[in-house]
Amino acid sequence: MNILVCISNVPDTTTRIKFTADNSAVDYTGVQWIINPWDELALTRAIELKEAGKVDKITVVSVGNAAIEATLRKALAAGADEAIRVDARAADSYATASHLATAIKQLDADLILCGIESSDYNGSSVGGMLAEILDMPSVSSVSSLEIEGESVKIAREIEGGRQQVETSLPAVLVVQKGIAINPRIPSMRGIMTARTKPLKVVADAPADTRTSISTYEFPPQKSSCKMIDAENPEQLVDLLHNEARVV
Repeated sequence: MNILVCISNVPDTTTRIKFTADNSAVDYTGVQWIINPWDELALTRAIELKEAGKVDKITVVSVGNAAIEATLRKALAAGADEAIRVDARAADSYATASHLATAIKQLDADLILCGIESSDYNGSSVGGMLAEILDMPSVSSVSSLEIEGESVKIAREIEGGRQQVETSLPAVLVVQKGIAINPRIPSMRGIMTARTKPLKVVADAPADTRTSISTYEFPPQKSSCKMIDAENPEQLVDLLHNEARVV
């Protein structure tokens, strides 16, 4: 069985975001790039399944220019067998899904894993779009995955409980927190072998963009903290009632 994991290249979650002077784009100067945390958990689960003897090959695929190859190498160091970079600009979710689908159609993938969202735009849409373009069954909000023969058994979080699902292959699974406990940390051996693992570049294919960004803005700043004297509960009640309006 071959598993393909879609990887998104995102800024480190501790990055301080800046915009250009006219607020029309994000200023990525000096940004440290990492594997999207939800995609990293998906990759970790794929590696666990391979170590259990249920998976033969793990391929990671991403959309972007040559700068994202460092992130793909991190995925190879963690345990992926090969990486594919679609040489295109990820203009929006639909374009990203279309570019991924173009590459995946050329591969023999039994199971495709996507993180539920990326930590930069939080769109939660690429996985579902990808499944529709590939015309494959898909399951979202997957928090547990087991492979049994030619089918997969899945647990997904729903309002008020958990749902058990079984689907045939090939399929697209959109995974969330719980699919793996801790992301796989590359070993020194993994880092060294990643240098020789194949990283293929797939030519761009035309893809429509359905959205555009006109401007960025920061959320309103929070008001400063007000300190209330412990001996003055009346002032606290007044502020909660008339200013915060929570009582």
